[in-house]
Amino acid sequence: MTRYVLSRIGQAVLVLWAAWTISFFVLYVLPSDPARILVGPDATDVTAAQLDALRHQYGLDQPVLVQYVQHLGALFTGDLGRSIGSGRPVADVIGEAVLPTAQIAVAGLVLAVLVGGGLAVLATWTRNRALGQFLLQLPPIGVAVPGFWFALLLVQWFSFGLHLFPAFGGAGAASIVLPAITLALPTGATIAQLLSKSLVQTLREPYVDTAYAKGAGRWRVQLRHALKNAALPALTVTGLIVGQLFSGTVVTETVFSRPGLGRVTATAVQQQDIPVVQGIVLLAAAVFVVVNLIVDLVYPLLDPRVVVAGSRRRLREPDRSSSNGPTGGPTNEPTGPTPQGVPA
Repeated sequence: MTRYVLSRIGQAVLVLWAAWTISFFVLYVLPSDPARILVGPDATDVTAAQLDALRHQYGLDQPVLVQYVQHLGALFTGDLGRSIGSGRPVADVIGEAVLPTAQIAVAGLVLAVLVGGGLAVLATWTRNRALGQFLLQLPPIGVAVPGFWFALLLVQWFSFGLHLFPAFGGAGAASIVLPAITLALPTGATIAQLLSKSLVQTLREPYVDTAYAKGAGRWRVQLRHALKNAALPALTVTGLIVGQLFSGTVVTETVFSRPGLGRVTATAVQQQDIPVVQGIVLLAAAVFVVVNLIVDLVYPLLDPRVVVAGSRRRLREPDRSSSNGPTGGPTNEPTGPTPQGVPA
């Protein structure tokens, strides 16, 4: 188990390095000048010497490989650099935006699990075939609905129409409700799709019939026996679900004018603020890696059939040495009696 955990940590470090490196070179091939973006399009009185001084201040006048090595070395010391747009440390810029984003992301994830899981369980539990088919058709619709359009509908109905929740801003618990629902729609639909299909297959397994034969009720079979095994596919894609939540915050926070990583990301990309974008990419990759590492460690606990260590997997492989000779090569001797009429 220790060897497995260490290998997964090594892979996590490799993923973080690859994500940071790819984002670095992608941002540098963009056809724009960060120094010119920094001074703004209306600054017509800025001279070429001032632009050169600004590039020198942020190290933008050095070759790309030199900048890459310098930034990578600073990254190993925990220094994410300074924002080109504000001049503040990147860690401070991201740190201030993490909490508002985490609030709506966690609320959206909880809501998605409850609604998506409940929809899948109800669709497979009901005896009404028409109702079950109707419920099973809802998740694809939820996945197909654009997030910004759904957010605008929520604002129109619950903010401007019913005046129940604020339309914009991030003050108070009420401002979390509509953004959380917006994030929960595609995520909950994905969970419902995966879980409903898995439940339909799991309920056809022989052990389910055995549980019914022993006198277990439908809810007991559905929740205690079938749901545990059916939830494994949804657990497998947890990392993708978390990534979907993170990417959805960009649109959600823009529509609802909320502070957070989404708006910081949009602003940093527009200004080609390379240190901030790289810091956000590194944070997103770290969250993705940590979530997947937790899933990999929890998966064998839920399904003991999953063998983690490579040595244990090798033990499960069939022994092929019995078909080989003393030196490991195949023999020409028959392994059993020769049927009559067939030459040995």
